[in-house]
Amino acid sequence: MESPRHAADNPAFEVDARGIGWVVFDDPERKLNILTEDVMRRLARVVESARQAALQGRVRVIVIRSGKPDSFIAGADVDAIAAIEDLADAERKIRVGQAIFGEVEKLPVPTVAAIHGTCLGGGVELALACRHRVVSDSPQTRIGMPEVSLGILPAWGGTTRLPRLVGLQASLDLLLTGKQVDARTARKIGFAGEILPAALFPDQVAEHALALTRAASGTARPRRGLVTRLLDDTGPGRRIVLAAARKRVRDRTGGHYPAPLRILEILKAKSGGSAERSLDAEAAVCSELLVGTVSKNLIHVFRMREAARKATGVDDGAVRPGGVSSVAVMGAGVMGGGIAQLVAASGVRVRMKDVRHEAVGGGLRHASSLFDEAVERKKLSGREAAQGMDLVSGGLDWAGFGAADLVVEAIIEKLDAKRAALSEAEGVVPDACVLATSTSSLSVDAMAKALRRPDRFCGMHFFNPVHRMPLVEVVRGRLTSDRTIATVYAFAVVLGKTPVVVRDGPGFLVNRILAPYLNEAGWLLGEGLSIQEVDRAAKDFGMPMGPLRLVDEVGIDVSTHAGAVLAGAFGERLAPAPALVALGSSGRLGRKGGRGFYRYERGEQKGVDTTVYDELGLPTPHRGAIDPEEVRRRFVVQMVNEAARILADGIVRSAPALDLAMVMGTGFPPFRGGLLRFADTLHPRGVLDRTLELRDKHGERFTPAPLLEELARDNMTFHEAFGR
Repeated sequence: MESPRHAADNPAFEVDARGIGWVVFDDPERKLNILTEDVMRRLARVVESARQAALQGRVRVIVIRSGKPDSFIAGADVDAIAAIEDLADAERKIRVGQAIFGEVEKLPVPTVAAIHGTCLGGGVELALACRHRVVSDSPQTRIGMPEVSLGILPAWGGTTRLPRLVGLQASLDLLLTGKQVDARTARKIGFAGEILPAALFPDQVAEHALALTRAASGTARPRRGLVTRLLDDTGPGRRIVLAAARKRVRDRTGGHYPAPLRILEILKAKSGGSAERSLDAEAAVCSELLVGTVSKNLIHVFRMREAARKATGVDDGAVRPGGVSSVAVMGAGVMGGGIAQLVAASGVRVRMKDVRHEAVGGGLRHASSLFDEAVERKKLSGREAAQGMDLVSGGLDWAGFGAADLVVEAIIEKLDAKRAALSEAEGVVPDACVLATSTSSLSVDAMAKALRRPDRFCGMHFFNPVHRMPLVEVVRGRLTSDRTIATVYAFAVVLGKTPVVVRDGPGFLVNRILAPYLNEAGWLLGEGLSIQEVDRAAKDFGMPMGPLRLVDEVGIDVSTHAGAVLAGAFGERLAPAPALVALGSSGRLGRKGGRGFYRYERGEQKGVDTTVYDELGLPTPHRGAIDPEEVRRRFVVQMVNEAARILADGIVRSAPALDLAMVMGTGFPPFRGGLLRFADTLHPRGVLDRTLELRDKHGERFTPAPLLEELARDNMTFHEAFGR
């Protein structure tokens, strides 16, 4: 009987009868292998044992593999990274990792990293320290260096070794984006020498490793074209590549994220020089990034996302979600078609229903176009897209609803229509089926009154476009059961979304916070700012787009309806600005109609539509009407003030949950850590002071939330008061 593994034995080292030395990572306490400090110390001892075995002639080749069924190594310990506060401590720990991987690189026999499944971050860096890398052909084999998404860079040799192995251009695609590549791409760029069949992977790895002992050492680089060689291997070529990459980074990030720019600095200064100097630069630069605010905030966001993925959405740990193997969608518009495609892309059969053949056809075409787009972006193969589309069907009848585990309602945003549709659906679905509404502004409790089983009903608010926006608000009604919430929450995770549970209330969480932010943009237009100045102020703060462009993206009709609902619920402080009232009556629809604050051709933005100023009765914009810093202050104060009201109302229970929803649902700049984490850097006292100044200047819409005044008085931050 095999004795149980212990964490102290991870990684393990053993030599088989053929002279293969196996270094096996298999943490018995985790689903994934993580390079913790204890694991790294153990690895150092294992590498020394392997070196001695090689010198004694007992080992001919060393293979590093995982004992996990679907993953290699998922990277370093993020909690340990987050805990580092001291610059000297950061550099010391980085140097230790570099030294261990350096010993791997110097082993006196061929070394092979056998990668099956997920290989990220430090796992990739360990593989780079080996002389050879093989990958399995499993779809689960993915190679990536996500450090940049945590505000740092690969500092255990990854920034140095990857460009030397695969070339400058191919390495930048991984180092600067955090993207993951499959086995085929890994082989194509020269990261992996061979792709081996997953079903026979252990045996094939052994055969390949033994073959390496009979062949010349080193890995042949794939043949590259003349242009690639000129750009990668010459001084002028590298300068062109790095300059272009720097421009792309600045255009994409606005310069708010230092890590990709620092990676480019290292590659510019150290490529072509000694590896030792490049490793020195890695350690020095990464140490600075590790203790910096941006990295701490990005790690905070990462940990919130991971916590959300592992949660159940309910407090009772005994509650288990229901399984979802068949889904039905009511409404085959853009939202319904998008939901259907997302469900099918996750391998679940889905049926769309509408009241018109034309609508059903449109929903099917929209789903098909999203699969086509995924193929164009190389997210799916043509075969995978075809298999996904085979799971989507539609019609006018209730076919498929009788077997549905989940029904998502996505029809017109009218309460009576939704109540009627949900009531009718309840009559044809199984008793255990969960009903969910994708409404963005209507009351879940009001809809539940039409149902016989309101405990099996909740909100499942997707954001548009469904296939891109990562947030799902799971809306708990007054009578919604824990099992219903757990079922929808778990299925949102299956769909690849980040769920946040919120209580029913006008606008729920994200749209309620956006309302005063978008409304303030309307007031600013009325004070003489141009459309460009309003949007630029938000983008300079780090928002992915300005508020006026966002109105166009959401749809002016949708924004107007949502604004009216919220104004009706909360009164004068959310009364729409005159410019937005006029916009709602203008007939403009935004991007989908070709005209809004901007002009659009085939969906592409073509600049500001200057006719909108006269049409809405706005003053002629005059530069410098308001200081950009005051514009940003007004935006932030309005959002934080509304967030305080949301916490007080119990719409969401914690500051981290609110922060996560704002990052995932609005693109609130992750480098700031979330709306309330940013507010805490100012402290509620500072936010209150700014709010009172703005109220004195601009009126009652800036009246401080009672909770904001309470926190300021008690000298508490949002995360101290609502941290869990």
